[in-house]
Amino acid sequence: MLRIGLFGAGRIGRMHARNLAAHGRMELVGIYDVNPDAGAAAAAETGSVSVDSVESLLGDDTLDAVFISTSTSTHCELIERAAQAGKAVFCEKPIHVDMSRVDQCGAVLAAAGVPFQIGFNRRFDPGHNALYQAARDGQIGKLEQAVISSRDSIPPTLDFIPSSGGFFRDMVIHDFDMARFLFGEEPVEVMAMSSVLVDPRIGECGDVDSGMVVMRMESGALCHINGTRRCAYGYDQRIELFGERGMLVSANPTRTNLERYTEGGTAARDPLHYFFIERYQESYVRQLDVFVDALESGVPPSPGFDDGRRALLIADAVMESARSGRTVRVGD
Repeated sequence: MLRIGLFGAGRIGRMHARNLAAHGRMELVGIYDVNPDAGAAAAAETGSVSVDSVESLLGDDTLDAVFISTSTSTHCELIERAAQAGKAVFCEKPIHVDMSRVDQCGAVLAAAGVPFQIGFNRRFDPGHNALYQAARDGQIGKLEQAVISSRDSIPPTLDFIPSSGGFFRDMVIHDFDMARFLFGEEPVEVMAMSSVLVDPRIGECGDVDSGMVVMRMESGALCHINGTRRCAYGYDQRIELFGERGMLVSANPTRTNLERYTEGGTAARDPLHYFFIERYQESYVRQLDVFVDALESGVPPSPGFDDGRRALLIADAVMESARSGRTVRVGD
């Protein structure tokens, strides 16, 4: 049993706490949150212990690894402190919103030599992963185009927006990682447009809530990503891959596979999942399995730090393109 400490007991932290506590190869031994009530509630729900400081967790010599699900601005500091304490690290995305800070953190992590995994859980979604495997098996030949639709059911709270890093760094960064993952190559240039269509208050906070991106990959293949902070019919997450010999689609799962045929002659399916935690429930668990396997085998976890860094590079280029109206090269 790997002994795990958790930083952060908010919405995503509570989900991680439940998954860690239920995992047969991990033991959740402690939770720290700057809000003691949140930490205590998560600990009570999972049979763990709420601790009163970062040092209390990192000072435990029996601790094997930490999960970081705190606010984005704290990620790098916690990664560095955990790495210097010799703990393996799992961190939610993004690593940070400032590339220079990411690079500083990467140097500390490399010097410590501890395993690191970034929380790009969508790679482990059964449908998306089957899509990836089918493409890798050559079922549609050379990949030429991809269309990724990423539509949240409801916007986040307004107090989250200023610290989030923005629509492209916080939300669409998952899709930038998926593009890299599916094509197996890097984008070299991007064109983006964005707008405030959902809630004008998001614009007043300095962010956008709707966007479209076109990326040209190294091979010349093209990827279109469309995203929005609001979707009336549920959490809409689909991927289409088009190649020289056909097409692959990872469609939305519904709550059941039941179809209802009525006198109207139509087939009504169950609604989509409404929230990302339910939509990607299985992928959140599968990424834990990958983390445990990596720690037990000594193989570096994947996706790793460089995957997090490269997704942020794309996000930065996309934001520049959306601001300037120009095609932007993706940096190194």
